[in-house]
Amino acid sequence: MSQNYIQGQWVDASGQNTIQVINPTTEEVLAEMQLASVQDVDQAILAARQALPNWSKTSVDVRAQYLNKIADGLEANKADLSLLSHRNNGKPLYEAEIDLEDSIACFRYYADLIQRYPLQNLQQHDNGIQTYLEKRAVGVVALITPWNFPLVTSAWKIAPALAAGCSIVFKPSEVVPLPELELAKIIDAAQLPVGVFNLILGDTTAAQHLVQHPQVQKVSFTGSTQVGINVMQNAAPSMKRTTLELGGKSPILVLADANLDDAVEKIISGVFYNAGQMCSATTRLLVDEQIAEELLSKLRTATEAMLLGAAPSDQYPIGAITTQKQYLKIKEYLDIAQQEGLQPLLDQAAFQIPEHGYFIAPHIFTNVPSSSRLWNEEIFGPVLCCQTFKTEAQAIEMANDNDYGLAATIMTGDVEHGQQIASNLIAGHIWINTIQIILPSSSWGGFKMSGIGRELGESGLENYLENSIRTYLA
Repeated sequence: MSQNYIQGQWVDASGQNTIQVINPTTEEVLAEMQLASVQDVDQAILAARQALPNWSKTSVDVRAQYLNKIADGLEANKADLSLLSHRNNGKPLYEAEIDLEDSIACFRYYADLIQRYPLQNLQQHDNGIQTYLEKRAVGVVALITPWNFPLVTSAWKIAPALAAGCSIVFKPSEVVPLPELELAKIIDAAQLPVGVFNLILGDTTAAQHLVQHPQVQKVSFTGSTQVGINVMQNAAPSMKRTTLELGGKSPILVLADANLDDAVEKIISGVFYNAGQMCSATTRLLVDEQIAEELLSKLRTATEAMLLGAAPSDQYPIGAITTQKQYLKIKEYLDIAQQEGLQPLLDQAAFQIPEHGYFIAPHIFTNVPSSSRLWNEEIFGPVLCCQTFKTEAQAIEMANDNDYGLAATIMTGDVEHGQQIASNLIAGHIWINTIQIILPSSSWGGFKMSGIGRELGESGLENYLENSIRTYLA
């Protein structure tokens, strides 16, 4: 029987449904877990409500100490947590290690930020009028994270919520729960006040109840756009604040003056890292027609040399697709590519697929028409679609011609020129001649169907604060 973490205690889940937790690299069953009931969710929300008044008044120095304790706990358990993330999620071990470093950095960042962030502001106005601005914790928050980046997306939400003085009901993905359960143990060891942090291991039913609950003041959700729409609809009747970090179909633009070897490296990392299971994946390649033939030749050689890895000792392989459901979805898109007559760049015989596990080799399609489903829809797998352009104006128009607006990459020999192009792209985060670095101090989120609000940086903290202003005569 699995357990939830409620009111500072590990308590048995009371739901009727169970789920098998799978190692996607071997298809081995790691655990069978009982899922939370709506009554379990109610208990977690009650615990968070009871803890909120005292926690929200705790000094920022004390909150920072707790955040650093959590970071210390992650640091002390890096090796075990990385291996667990690899086994439960399917990503290569080196990617899991990067995730863990990012998580630690996020808790450290918010521990520092909250101690220097202006939470009060007194201003003198004409006629003796004064105003006092106080930033307060928004209240009880529901944090819902996906399966593709365990510990990372959790840190992005938990750290600023705790820093702001909010109490938490955290629902991680039920298909990759093992790293998050260990995170809860680390948070428990940090001895937060009882009820400030609660974890529910639940499915869609539990999540929906959590989102609809009138005593939850805010929902922060990361996942698919369609589910994000459902979250928004369910949150609306109680006027919940929402932060939604959703899907993407991001472009990578390669200009004629780009370093082609560098461009190939950034193309590969942008679409095949985490087996393409990234909302930020740059899955639409736009390349200047003057260099397209040479670039695609280099890209083919480099991609066909990639390995698919089933063991944590493999060096820089492409990992497994995290769930069988997602594996089958990607396979469906590859069938659509055949139906649409798309032109493959790669020789699939170049790849050795492990005997077990949900592995899919990289796929690259050239001259993909803009009407193609693969060009327009988020696949969430190792699939790249390519088009060429004649002019930069055309490239910008093609890049922006999509329902999403999460991210973009520009490869150019002139960074200043890249900045000019970036100012015309509809994207929340744009990389110029670099891999997809996301710093805790930056900002993350997108335009259009890619979501609402921003995570990380000061914006991430503001997500969990409300303004209260007092006006009076001095």
